[in-house]
Amino acid sequence: MKHLFTALIAVLLLAFGGLATISAVQSSHNTSSWSGDRASKTPSASSTPKRTSTPTPTPTPSNVPAATPSSQPAAATPSSAATAASAPVATPAPLPATGGTYPLHTNIVSTSFWVGEIFNASLSDGSQVCSTFNGQWALQHTGVNLGTTPMSASGCPGSPYGGCDGVSSGTGTSFKCVTEKRVASNGYFPLHQPKPLQNPFYLDLPYDDVNDSVAFAERCKVIPWAAADNAATGVNHCADSNYSYMKNAWVQITGPNGSVCYGQVEDAGPSSGSLYHDSAYVFGANNARPANKQFSGDPSQGAGMDVSPALNGCLGFAELDGDNDHVSWRFVDRASVPAGPWLTVVTTAGVTN
Repeated sequence: MKHLFTALIAVLLLAFGGLATISAVQSSHNTSSWSGDRASKTPSASSTPKRTSTPTPTPTPSNVPAATPSSQPAAATPSSAATAASAPVATPAPLPATGGTYPLHTNIVSTSFWVGEIFNASLSDGSQVCSTFNGQWALQHTGVNLGTTPMSASGCPGSPYGGCDGVSSGTGTSFKCVTEKRVASNGYFPLHQPKPLQNPFYLDLPYDDVNDSVAFAERCKVIPWAAADNAATGVNHCADSNYSYMKNAWVQITGPNGSVCYGQVEDAGPSSGSLYHDSAYVFGANNARPANKQFSGDPSQGAGMDVSPALNGCLGFAELDGDNDHVSWRFVDRASVPAGPWLTVVTTAGVTN
């Protein structure tokens, strides 16, 4: 979800919606496209938000069995600070093996995003303080809490702010979180923040199987590992709106420099408008282009993925926050993920409101 402007900082004061606690991040963008986590940053305030605090998905089709209550314990939060403020509701099992190979998507434009980034505070999905799957994302990822976004705010209402997967400065309305170059000698981990509590190798894809009603209704038909996940957990989660089959899924990515890196899905995007159910692109076997047409410096297609600073560095992106890097990617089962810095800290927490 990213940026329509070159160098933008958006601050919505308390007088205009109560967003006094967060401030717009300053990121440079070369075109009218996003160059980062473009799922949570749609270009129009009128577009459907990526995340809502209390999602109300479309009723599950009659041919999808209703979910039974999960016997799994709620996911443990990574620190005492996160424990006090977060409320995990369901924890998926590790992505099970399917015994097959997932389709390869080639020459896809990828931009960059980062936890704590504020793309546009006046948009309901313009901040990475939260993600579509985690209302406490910045807090759970970093353990840092400098305050709470007002419930009247457009972006991430009620979410703790202050955590930053980059370089942070200021407090209150002056808080900023900008990206930084990552290096192999440090395992591509943050250089100016404590060791993250969740995997710094994260990404998004334009399929929100929790808050998007279309995606929710069809997810057990189109997500290849949904049935195996149900079998692994012993619970049919198809109709459970507090459970995601997408969150924490592993993805293999080949970058512009030929490096192959791995990351976990922790958000949904990029999307222009409300296209958070792009199953033809995300799960299709015909190498389709993304339905999204924006946030890209490539006139032939819109951006189809946002990656974290760690992945940006690992994949050899030309820019820290650009919009013209191309990647190839496919889903992989957890058992197929090789040793690497992406396994130093693995995210296991489920959907958190």
